Amino acid sequence: MGFWKLAARTIFAVTGWRLASRMPPGVKKAVMVAAPHTSNWDFIFCRASFYLMDVPLRYTVKAEWTRGPLGWLLLHLGAVPVDRTKNNSLVDTMVQLFDEYDHLVMLVTPEGTRRYQPKWRKGFYYTALKAKVPIVLGYLDYSKKESGVGPLFWPTGDYEKDLEEIKAFYRTKKGKYPDQGVR
Repeated sequence: MGFWKLAARTIFAVTGWRLASRMPPGVKKAVMVAAPHTSNWDFIFCRASFYLMDVPLRYTVKAEWTRGPLGWLLLHLGAVPVDRTKNNSLVDTMVQLFDEYDHLVMLVTPEGTRRYQPKWRKGFYYTALKAKVPIVLGYLDYSKKESGVGPLFWPTGDYEKDLEEIKAFYRTKKGKYPDQGVR
């Protein structure tokens, strides 16, 4: 067992969390939505969950965050540096990554903040649509101390309708600060 998986087991054992469900078998590429996102603790429990599932989860960060000791840690935890100083499309960059890799699960927090956000960023949706990969509904439910993966969701192209279905799933999950969660 690797260091990160052992660390994940320890985190779950010490905090009383459990893995309620796993990534569906056979999914090699997906956009992983992480919601509700209400605390910095979300990253720790989310990342631990995917080490326990043996899913090589990736996520984007500003390129400058990957320098120095913190950068080394972020890169080892799955960070993909993105140069946001250039006027480039993050959706196109992520679609290109899906084209380059045989296995890629890219974590996205569409709320974009840890506070309540009625309007989600659309990039996760259009990335999945353009890359022709499913959206996987990853969650943390602090009321039950469980993490897991909900259903696969294939975008239809009707953003508003699809987003309502996605949010309906997340309305059943409670973040660390429930009043900041999905409504």
